[in-house]
Amino acid sequence: MTIKQKTLAKEFSISGKGLHTNCLVNMTFKPAPVNYGFKFQRVDLEEKPVITASANFVVDTSRGTVIENHGTRVSTVEHSLAALTGMDLDNVHIEIDNEEVPILDGSARFFVEAIEEAGIAEQEADREYFVITEKIVYKNAKTGSEIVALPDNEYNLNVLISFNSSVLNNQFATLDSLSDFKNEIANCRTFVFLHELEFLLKNNLVKGGDMDSAIVIMDRPVVQEELDRIADLFKHKRVEVKSHGILNNVDLQYENECARHKLLDVIGDLALAGKRIKGRIVATKPGHSANTEFAKMLQKAIQKEQSTEKSPVYNPNVTPLMDVNRIKELLPHRFPFLLVDKVIEIQDTYLVGVKNVTVNEPFFQGHFPEEPVMPGVLLVEAMAQAGGIFVLRNLEGKYATYFMKIDNVKFRKKVVPGDTIIVKVILTSPIRRGIAEMRGLCFVGDAIVAEGDYMAQIIKLK
Repeated sequence: MTIKQKTLAKEFSISGKGLHTNCLVNMTFKPAPVNYGFKFQRVDLEEKPVITASANFVVDTSRGTVIENHGTRVSTVEHSLAALTGMDLDNVHIEIDNEEVPILDGSARFFVEAIEEAGIAEQEADREYFVITEKIVYKNAKTGSEIVALPDNEYNLNVLISFNSSVLNNQFATLDSLSDFKNEIANCRTFVFLHELEFLLKNNLVKGGDMDSAIVIMDRPVVQEELDRIADLFKHKRVEVKSHGILNNVDLQYENECARHKLLDVIGDLALAGKRIKGRIVATKPGHSANTEFAKMLQKAIQKEQSTEKSPVYNPNVTPLMDVNRIKELLPHRFPFLLVDKVIEIQDTYLVGVKNVTVNEPFFQGHFPEEPVMPGVLLVEAMAQAGGIFVLRNLEGKYATYFMKIDNVKFRKKVVPGDTIIVKVILTSPIRRGIAEMRGLCFVGDAIVAEGDYMAQIIKLK
């Protein structure tokens, strides 16, 4: 079942202080057209530049995720992006009048509530997913972080956090469906260790934070005078520590709220991959650096999938769309010159065929007896025949295709007996006046062995 893309039914605005800048920030979230994705626009700058929420633009992850393009940046984007993804949105334009998304209460709750009030509108275009078909792994031996993507029927996450702390050691959180994001994850707040606060403040950070916008964890003995001094630094009322090591300014909403917040961060950071994910994410000791590095890996995999140079998936257990008998009804070629054995995929603009190469091919007798190599010209012919099948498959009567031009032919690797050639042909422009222009690629495994562009004329046979 196809799912449609979604955007906001109407715009909404949110205001608050930036965590590190202490500046009042105003954000307006607006509906956006199909295939727009998530984009931030700095309306406070003269040219009002737009920054796409992309892993390629991540420039800093020390205390939040920062994206920058051509000198324009937006920081702490993860909570807002998590809310947009968790609320099942695809296309939103975000105007912001400063460089940092407001921290609010350290969760995604206010973004989610505003999205609910604004409403969600279904759009005409189908949603595209990046479907995890094989394991993808990111590891950082220095930090112990590991993120793994595994095949699954929908987007779900498992997160394990581990700190060298008697208060916060190991915690585990799961999200089996994004439909549970609002109730299970959105209101989980960020956390910080007490000993980090003064250091951050002295290094010109968390100027806009206070101890109500985070869970503050005290994992070493601290006298009340030191607590009072830190509270005064943040211009916060004085607080006391509870017996289990959480300052008494907040109550935990879940026993594993910290792990749930880390899961929230993973969702927000992986939104930078640029496409909705269908698969299970297992993250051990995640952080913004690990998350965004993994998002870059996903983005590269997505780009490869969209590229014509990605090897088609061939499963010999699946019944082909066309066998050799059906192919012989379309093409005039016969032994020893029929070079497509079956067709395994046909879409609006491309076709995928298969040629099994055996030592019994007649051309191996002379090319070459001591080192059999398939002639490159026959790889070009196999691509042309696959293209002929594509353009002739819906025509009534007898037709044939004839070369008019061949360009940009390259042979990258030799083809030998035992190889299975996957031939992909892509229509590069609409067929006009019986002229078809196509690009052909021959794969053996994941490697391209030959490629080329060609033009053919479709001729009706008598």
